[in-house]
Amino acid sequence: MVTRTQKQAVLKLGGVGAVAALLLGAGLQLASAGEDDRGTRAATAITVSCPTVADRLGAVPAAARAGVDQELRNLEQQIANVNARLAREPEQAANQLNDIAGKRRAVLDRIRLNITRVGGTAPAGLESLAGCAANDDAGNAGNGNNAGNGGNGNADAGGNAGNGDAANGNPAAVRTVNCPSVSDRLPAIPAGAAAGVERELANLDREIANANARLARLAVRPEGGPNFVQNAILGPLASKRTAALDRIEININRAGGQRPNLDALATCGLN
Repeated sequence: MVTRTQKQAVLKLGGVGAVAALLLGAGLQLASAGEDDRGTRAATAITVSCPTVADRLGAVPAAARAGVDQELRNLEQQIANVNARLAREPEQAANQLNDIAGKRRAVLDRIRLNITRVGGTAPAGLESLAGCAANDDAGNAGNGNNAGNGGNGNADAGGNAGNGDAANGNPAAVRTVNCPSVSDRLPAIPAGAAAGVERELANLDREIANANARLARLAVRPEGGPNFVQNAILGPLASKRTAALDRIEININRAGGQRPNLDALATCGLN
């Protein structure tokens, strides 16, 4: 038989359960609101905006069309790859802008070589099309997370991040390397040397991109003394460029062309 005391205990427990259920429901609603808020924030996307290239090429010889079209597809693929990475890591906008600029320079050099190799006229100003800017979700070109001035995320079209406050979690000014151009300093390239020269020009651009990526990391996490950049980045870059330039000279000379003297193009400065 259930006593009066036992009935009161059951009622009390029932009340506690009801309160707990109400609190649980409220907690779930709050959790859902937080998830919705995070979902809204996650929808904020950064993408890159790059100059168009196809409309800047002029007349492309028929013999160069297939190669040029392939490189134009490569440019589009690079943009898609960077946008995918930015969707995962929007805080890496500055690094990604530097990276795509280096890769675009390599592709633009190959487009120029494709055209000139078959007797076409080299398009003017292709080098100016390498840099991209960041767009925020509202479509404002030049805005990226932690890639710009004062932490507002403004990056210039050349992919150089602006001034920030590293102590507040925003990267400081990102410097980039400034290297002499090579492709426009080459003599007529024999057909037998074209592939090797293209490969070395791509190597030069890759070395620049690697150096820029290192400089971008230093802006976020400084290290070394006043000569660190020269000793750890610019010096090794000059050595690597010297080796690539020597290989370009050998490629041209081996195929019967006039060997250029490219030694002066090895050393880079800083922007």
